[in-house]
Amino acid sequence: MTIKSFVAAALGTAFLTGCASLSQEPVGPDVISFDHGATDTLVALGFDEKIVAIPQTGLPEYLSGLSAGRPDAGNLKTPDLAVVRELAPDMVLVTGRQAESLEELQAITQVQDVSLLGDDYREAVQIRVLGLATLYGQLDEAGEKLDQLWRFVEEQRDGLAGSDPVAVVTHNQGKFSLRDEPVVFQLLNLEAPRVPEGVESVTRGTRVFTPVTPANLATMAPSHLFVVDRSAAIGDEPLDVDQLRRDLDAAGGGTIDVTVLSPELWYLSGGGLQSVRLQVEEVVDALR
Repeated sequence: MTIKSFVAAALGTAFLTGCASLSQEPVGPDVISFDHGATDTLVALGFDEKIVAIPQTGLPEYLSGLSAGRPDAGNLKTPDLAVVRELAPDMVLVTGRQAESLEELQAITQVQDVSLLGDDYREAVQIRVLGLATLYGQLDEAGEKLDQLWRFVEEQRDGLAGSDPVAVVTHNQGKFSLRDEPVVFQLLNLEAPRVPEGVESVTRGTRVFTPVTPANLATMAPSHLFVVDRSAAIGDEPLDVDQLRRDLDAAGGGTIDVTVLSPELWYLSGGGLQSVRLQVEEVVDALR
């Protein structure tokens, strides 16, 4: 089922849950969510009690309060299938990260893919949030919260108008690749510097990477360099930011400001009512 058909199907669920609105108990499915953005959206809508377990490995700080009293459902890459079987939730929320476990999850319970799809990031977030909200009869509430989020984003974007170009990279085991980060370049409409000649993208499976070195970044000369530290997010050796600054300085990029973004928030989460706002705040705080 695609995310757009998810919205259509969930509208039917919203009708049924609306018929049960006199009940004292929250309506809608009990879930295990293997997507932190979907999780923070359910929390923002007031349905954290419907989340019966969470993957606690790599859990972002802003969701740490959910870990108390809930079973550990594994991690985003490898769900704990024994926990899923024991709890038998009404629904499991997944993305492409859980592809290797998808068939086993489908054998246990209903599985819903909540991946962000398409090139328009704002639209993708909107569709996912509304799809989740309709499962619980909260379409109007979600619409209001989305309006609040987009007004906040627009205010921040307007405040950054005219900013100098910025670059975003992913760090992985001492190497860097350019990151076409939609929060930065779509929502905040910041400009990216030109990529130097000789820097080429490579394809690995369905993913495209553009490796860069500190010398490449110095040539690009962004006013600010944002780093999403994948290594730190998954428990590997984090970036030595002082060494990166020394390498940039040696290549003539000593004036480039460097900010390492919250690893788990940016690499393991995003696309939710809470996470989008937190990401925007981090970027804006770094640039002001």
